[in-house]
Amino acid sequence: MKKNISILLLLLSVSAFAQKSYEKADKFFNQMRYVEAAKAYEKGIDRGDNSMEVLQKAGDAYYFNTDMEQANKWYDILISRYRGEVHPEYLFRFAHTLRGIGNYKSANKWMKAFAKASNKEDKRIDDYAQKEQTLADVMAIPPAFELANLDINTIYSDFGPTYYGSKLIYSSAIDTSYYVKRRYHWNKQPFLNFYEGQINATETNVKRERPFSESLNTKYHEATLTFTKDHKRVYFTRNNYNGDLKRDDEGVNHLKLYTAVRNDSIFSDWSDIQELPFNSDEYSVGHPTLSADNKKLYFVSDMPGSIGATDIFVVDVLDDNRYSTPKNVGPTINTSGREMFPFITEDKLYFASDGHLGIGGLDVFESDVLETSFSEPRNLGLPLNSNLDDFGFIINEANEQGFVCSNREGGVGDDDIYAFRRTTPENITEAIIADNCKQVVKGYVSNTRTKERIADVTVGLYSEEGIKLTETKSQLNGDYQFNYELLCSERYEIRIEKLGYNLNNKLFVTSSISEETIIPLELETVDELIVEDNGVLKIKVGIIFFDTNKSYIRPDAAVELNKIVALMFQQPDLHIRIESHTDSRAKDSYNLALSQRRADSTKDYLIRQGVLSSRIVEARGYGETQLINNCENGVSCEEIEHQLNRRSEFVIVKM
Repeated sequence: MKKNISILLLLLSVSAFAQKSYEKADKFFNQMRYVEAAKAYEKGIDRGDNSMEVLQKAGDAYYFNTDMEQANKWYDILISRYRGEVHPEYLFRFAHTLRGIGNYKSANKWMKAFAKASNKEDKRIDDYAQKEQTLADVMAIPPAFELANLDINTIYSDFGPTYYGSKLIYSSAIDTSYYVKRRYHWNKQPFLNFYEGQINATETNVKRERPFSESLNTKYHEATLTFTKDHKRVYFTRNNYNGDLKRDDEGVNHLKLYTAVRNDSIFSDWSDIQELPFNSDEYSVGHPTLSADNKKLYFVSDMPGSIGATDIFVVDVLDDNRYSTPKNVGPTINTSGREMFPFITEDKLYFASDGHLGIGGLDVFESDVLETSFSEPRNLGLPLNSNLDDFGFIINEANEQGFVCSNREGGVGDDDIYAFRRTTPENITEAIIADNCKQVVKGYVSNTRTKERIADVTVGLYSEEGIKLTETKSQLNGDYQFNYELLCSERYEIRIEKLGYNLNNKLFVTSSISEETIIPLELETVDELIVEDNGVLKIKVGIIFFDTNKSYIRPDAAVELNKIVALMFQQPDLHIRIESHTDSRAKDSYNLALSQRRADSTKDYLIRQGVLSSRIVEARGYGETQLINNCENGVSCEEIEHQLNRRSEFVIVKM
């Protein structure tokens, strides 16, 4: 009885600790301190709490911080464990993270599951149905941009560029400001401030010069701004802060739009900082852009009247710093997703969206300015857009050059600013004709989850019509290359397959501005328990522990073996080989016999749980003949080193 009471007290203590820990995590989450919230939830998971709620919160903490890789990890576990219980919203978010890591095929699969689970009542189903039908067309848009990373980028977030004469004003979390020790809780970076850079003569790079304004920069965030044509008035985004940091009823600090003016002196700073009248403590307003005639101010908000998560709105700029009532620009532009970072010119509206047909995350779109509305948005395609977030597009339409922001792979830091040059389709065609353009296609294959390179993958090249052109295998480092010349700016498809992995394919368009097209590819194992170890497919479960000198299956070992049983039921063609190993202690002959007894005991357990004996092609003990470290006979090792050698492995023979 005392033992039971002790166990009960221990459980209550752990429960109270977990509850207190999650109170703190929930507080972080509600304050949008997502980095800290994620760590707190993960501590609970590490302690063995795999409840639906904590897995949801862990995934959400990364999702709302746009860390799609980590969000995908926790949503994957969540849905694997609670497939029939989770709210359909998590199927949508899981699909969105799959898009964010470039796994479009699986994303489409889970969007279909979302559509089925939500009974077709969610507008995003129609949005995504359009994506599924035309994603190939977006991937096949002829590349029309050349991008270059700027010298001003730091390891932190740099984004939100706008023109200021020959200068570029942008936002950065560079850690050189007065508030060097302050960190934004959302992503643990310094707070954003405005900086000024000099654009070089060719508009291909920018040199950082100085912080832009002492009066505009505060100890909290300032980001994204726009100027009137005479550069005497600025509109900018800032935290809801004007001496005091204000929060709504749920403790959230929203964004607001502010304006300031300066006199004719180039040495004067900005003054008369005022809030715009349509701000609110209850929703966010930000990311401004002015029409060429300075008569219309466009911005982003989640105010009442929004169609989706965030929409683009517009107001008329009236005399005496007055403004009309905000007006939603309408469903042609705004979707059920996020529309952000507008940039308006005389003829075009450019903006970022994850609600329109896109490649992944936020994509940049352009829309023609019509008399009373806008045309259907057009995706600007690769390479301007990527499978991550691309946004903050601005352009000098006189020379078709500008700047865009992205958190794509290969950058300097978090968000980077890139210079671009837009090449017209006519010029591309002329270049193809003039140079008789040919292409070599190559790349690499990696594991979707682990990012490790995968060898011996069958990589097939197909024409747009589905005709097989050639085939190759990935090398030991995962690299592949087709020994087949392709035409420039043409559509092709790559199909890849390997035992133990889901089939995958990728549509692409060959380059027209270089001699080769680089196509990274990804494969995902058919189940998260399946891993590749030095070219051998294995089922990876926790360590199968045995008592000293014993071979019976302990309860903790049964938990791990039951995972293999479940997998084999899900994969009826899966056949395995059981390999059991010991450490070097005790006699060699004894260890060999002990490992064989343990292999046989493991096999018998699987069969008792319903696995056909024919699907276990062998159960073999190797004793100490295959040590994975130097802890052989006569070598003194720590217990943890010996434990590495006491292992059971489940090798996949066929599927």
